[in-house]
Amino acid sequence: MLSERLEPAATSASTVCAYVPVGTEPGSIEMLDMLLRRSARVLLPVARTTGPGNKGLPLPLRWGEYRPGALVPGPWGLLEPPGPVLPESALAEATLVIVPALAVDRRGVRLGRGRGFYDRSLKVRNPQTRLIAMVRDDEFLDELPAEPHDVPMTHALTPKRGLIALPSRE
Repeated sequence: MLSERLEPAATSASTVCAYVPVGTEPGSIEMLDMLLRRSARVLLPVARTTGPGNKGLPLPLRWGEYRPGALVPGPWGLLEPPGPVLPESALAEATLVIVPALAVDRRGVRLGRGRGFYDRSLKVRNPQTRLIAMVRDDEFLDELPAEPHDVPMTHALTPKRGLIALPSRE
């Protein structure tokens, strides 16, 4: 259902940044395959922190090209491309970025998992890039608390409502 809702947004994208869902996050490998069919390339995040292990400060996301059947386990149970790893600036090439979210509000404020990887990374995007928070219908809310470092989403994608331009007045 979400793939069908997302497909029209991917028609003119040359590079798409997306993610591999973890646990119950919306999305699927099939969605990544659809994005790859409709665009020149799909980049997936490679998340790392400073210092040993995953206990340091989050670094801006780096990126790797999605190749079907070639994902490897990374930190925090994430699947990621095996390499080569592209610099954080690769995100600037994307015309569409699909961002995981726990919730998003009508103003475009996104609630993530709290480490700040995406907010650090999205600062290098092209200003015309569409930022789509993918959430379930009940995770599209009227208002969330915002922090000064939050990067607002331009759209929300839900199974029932489809693609919603933000800020929404619906």
